[in-house]
Order: sequence, then structure tokens, then C-alpha cells
Amino acid sequence: MSLKFAANISFLYQDLPFLDRFAAAADDGFKGVEYLFPYDFDPAEIKDHLEQNNLEQVLFNVRAGDFAKGERGLASLTGREAEFQATVHQAIEYAEALGCTRLHVMAGIRDTTVTHDTQLAVYRHNLRIAAAAAEPSGITILIEPINSKDMPGYFLESVSMAATLIEEINHPSLRLQFDIYHVQKTDGDIIRQFTNFAPLIRHIQIANPPDRSEPDNGEINYPYIFDFLESEGYDGWIGCEYTPSSGTTETLGWAREYLGR
Repeated sequence: MSLKFAANISFLYQDLPFLDRFAAAADDGFKGVEYLFPYDFDPAEIKDHLEQNNLEQVLFNVRAGDFAKGERGLASLTGREAEFQATVHQAIEYAEALGCTRLHVMAGIRDTTVTHDTQLAVYRHNLRIAAAAAEPSGITILIEPINSKDMPGYFLESVSMAATLIEEINHPSLRLQFDIYHVQKTDGDIIRQFTNFAPLIRHIQIANPPDRSEPDNGEINYPYIFDFLESEGYDGWIGCEYTPSSGTTETLGWAREYLGR
């Protein structure tokens, strides 16, 4: 078995216009792509680039509010429930058009005008609704803890919190996105964390602290982790959501054996 890596083209190939990044990823041997948001483009236009380059659309995010104003998701925000549900339905329409079966729902920033329990109840309710809406299309809703250094105040603050929510909601279309970079910065002990929560994990992302750079440039021993994931039989996608320290293609030496280049 060989691990499957997807290019996150919101992070990689930033020297190119967005739609040109599909061909660049395919030229480097990637078979799948992910990105943050597709909503500036017509889904038919994106689909053309996927088909022309024989790429699978692996993952993208549900619209997450006003990024320019610091919003980082709507799912836990009180008073925004109707808006959140509209973004979920929009994302499902895009996912259906693009043949994508995974959507990442961002939680949002801690709202100190309400209690933590109140915000958690809204989050739990919205995740139930999102999972139920996604299920008929065969789409899995993913939630991902994000570390507080990169995103201060992010409501979903740990893998254990995410796992508890998934187990409480107990819906087959709600699962865990395991970003190794964020896990290292939030919890550490990556192998134990993966082992503990493996049944819930449906997607992995990678980058290397301290600079969120390519896997062979930082503090994490990724060759060990990749060997471990292969030995565990992980057969999902691994998204390359890192900031290249130089040109993207030049930072792919670590991936040659996996990309066939």
C-alpha cells in the first residue's frame, strides 16, 4: 500500500493563479487536490480543471463567515444558525458538482458574550444538522482542532474535545480531520493521539512546525509517521497544507516516492 497525498492549492503553488494550480499539482504527480474555499469560482469551471488534469477533489471548507473581519467559521456562533445552514447547503451543492465527499466545517472563534456551554450547545446542534444534510449525498462532515497560537480563540481547541463531540452526536457523517501540525502544537504525542482516535479519523493534513513548512523541514520526524500510517493501514488522503520554504516543486523531495516522480 502507498499513502495518498493531495496538494492543498491554497497553500502550494501560490506563485500561480488559483485555476492554474491544478495543472501544476498534476505535473508534480499529485492525484488529488484540496483547498480552503471554492466559492469565488463556478463549480463547472473547477470541474473542468479537475477533469483536464485527472485530479480528485478531496476536500474543501464550508464557507466560514467573513475571513477579512477575523471570522473563522460559523458553526458555534449563536444567532448565526440560519446563515450556517445556508453555507452548508451551498457547500454540499459544490461538493456534489465536484465529486467531493469531504467537507470541513470550521467552528468559529470563542464568543465571550455567552457561556462556553451555550456556545457548545449551538455547535453541537449545528453539527447534527450539517451531518444530516450531508448524509444523503454520501458526504462526510469533518471537524478539525486548530491550535491557539496560529488561530487565537478557536473554539474547537483539542482532539479530545472533537472526539467527544463526534461520539456524543453519534452520526455516521460526522468525523475527525486530523491535522498533524495542529495536533503537535496543541497536544503533542502524535502517534498516541492518532492511535486513540483512529476510528474517527477520515482525513489527515500535514505541515512541519515551527514554520508550518514542508515535512522534511522542521521538528516532526515525518518519515517515521508515514511508516507508522502505512503499517496501520491508513488508506485515506493526506493533505499537504504547508507553506513551502521555497518554490513548491523544489520542496517536494520528501514526496518523490509517493508521487512517482
